[in-house]
Amino acid sequence: MSGRDYREIITKAVCGKGKKYTEDHHHVSPNYKPSSILGCWVINHQYEAKKRGHVVDITGTYDINIWYSYSDNTKTEVITERKQYSDQVPISMKDQKSLTNQFDVVARATQQPNTLECEIDEKQKKIRVDLEREFVVDLIGETKVWAKIEPNGFDEDEVDISGLDSELADIEIDRE
Repeated sequence: MSGRDYREIITKAVCGKGKKYTEDHHHVSPNYKPSSILGCWVINHQYEAKKRGHVVDITGTYDINIWYSYSDNTKTEVITERKQYSDQVPISMKDQKSLTNQFDVVARATQQPNTLECEIDEKQKKIRVDLEREFVVDLIGETKVWAKIEPNGFDEDEVDISGLDSELADIEIDRE
């Protein structure tokens, strides 16, 4: 094996990963004293992610909508409140030899904000909403890979690629 048999390729690759599941709670202030909760859902989720040291800060907002009855279950109303949050996702670096310290941050909500429980909080005269969310973060950076070179090329008729499609289909992709 000589250096002429390999080529150094500079490419972008996933150099770090992180994942964080969060359970959170918010209080929503109804206009009337609720008798019962009829429904609760979270919509209009927006977020952005920025790398800060060994974590990625994800800040975002969503609207919590609560349908409730009041006046001894004789009337109903839907109340909407916009809530903000901030999650810090710890990053595990997979490539300690990336070429720069600048990374593209790709954050995906693998679990959109979702209501776990919604109940009347008599003590605070509000409605308490427990919810969950989860993010997966990839740091994309420049790194080096080595590729083996066949100096004489190869004859496509002599290379068996018949099982290549099924081999590629069997490869598990690490999504954590």
